[in-house]
Amino acid sequence: MLMRFLLNLAWSSLGSRRFVALLTVACIGLGSAVLIVVEQIRTEAREAFTRSVSGVDLIVGPRGGSVELLMGVVFRTGTPGRGMTFESYRQIAALPGVAWALPVSFGDSHDGYPVMGTESDYFKHFRYGRSQSLVFAEGTPFSDIFDAVIGAEVADKLGYQLNQQIALEHGLEAAMDAARGHQDKPFRIVGILQRTGTAVDRTVHVSLAGIEAMHVDWLDGRPPDAMDKLTAEEARLLVKAPERLSAMLVALDQRAAALFMQARLSNWPAEPLSAVMPGPALLELWQIVGVAENVLRGMSWSVITAVLVGMLTVLWSGLEERRREMAVLRAVGARPRHIFLLVIGEALLLTVGGLVVGILFATLTLLALDNMLVQQYGVSLSTAFTGGTIAPLFAGILLAGLLAGLLPAMRCYRRSLTDGLSPGT
Repeated sequence: MLMRFLLNLAWSSLGSRRFVALLTVACIGLGSAVLIVVEQIRTEAREAFTRSVSGVDLIVGPRGGSVELLMGVVFRTGTPGRGMTFESYRQIAALPGVAWALPVSFGDSHDGYPVMGTESDYFKHFRYGRSQSLVFAEGTPFSDIFDAVIGAEVADKLGYQLNQQIALEHGLEAAMDAARGHQDKPFRIVGILQRTGTAVDRTVHVSLAGIEAMHVDWLDGRPPDAMDKLTAEEARLLVKAPERLSAMLVALDQRAAALFMQARLSNWPAEPLSAVMPGPALLELWQIVGVAENVLRGMSWSVITAVLVGMLTVLWSGLEERRREMAVLRAVGARPRHIFLLVIGEALLLTVGGLVVGILFATLTLLALDNMLVQQYGVSLSTAFTGGTIAPLFAGILLAGLLAGLLPAMRCYRRSLTDGLSPGT
């Protein structure tokens, strides 16, 4: 009962100084929003990256960095290129101990979304999350050279439906350039996948034969002249097995053999290859981005600290103006501890109000960033803040706010009854 009365009194006191109070709440809200957004992006990105692939023991591609290969093949970022021979893929797929192998080829796009060439077994073997299979919302896997299966994000953003024809573009840029496009060899959408929360959602899947058919009349990466262009039906007759791939996904009969197979493929005699285990590659990625995460987190806490110091300054500087108010409260029976709790209550209300505003700002910011991150990385940001991640932040900010109100409260506590009722005393 007493605490409710003191909180009501603190609310009324802040209401009499509403401009300064609202400004303080807004500053705490902005600082809290920065901290919440940074933490939410970090958490959601890690979860999205971790669930992006499951059941794949090795990612094999051209010799290079493990993180680069992981980002290119699993998250569809960058330009992996066509860096290993198809013959090496066939030989590796036939090795004893290999349960299945899937070729992948990148280098084309559609309206800014990456195009991946693979085999129809991809939809049978590929797993994400906790060994979840890809599920078709509509349609079936591709079976024809010019069939395409699109992810949920592609279908939603571009409004595509089954049996609709789409033209792919050479390269990964978003703008459609007629000189670099494949409008003369359109693909028919035969399947739309359910949403996975991974890069699969923003990928256009076609067959390796389809990739080859698009480029059968190209020469050294250059589009053909008008006289040399082949129709889709003519290209269909000339398609052969690809010479090169971007990479391949490998699953083993026994996961314990992954290290042995990794060493064997890293010393592949036919060409220099890298064999990357997704788990260790992800750990390496976290080590790289961990420094940036710590810097952002430190900057966020610095903002919060500066804001709370500002709140302390506001409360402290206002004490001289409120000496009459405190003296009146003492005169009507308020004890020193009541004055102490009153100031603490004001700090609590300012901090809680700032947290509420911060959650609102953070939600709006995450909604604004969500589309960009889905488009670029397949990472969807949730505005449902998980307790295990955000609760410690809220508790830390609340505690810091109470500590910021402690000094002004202690000063009020030590005021004596000699602070008279007149403003001049």
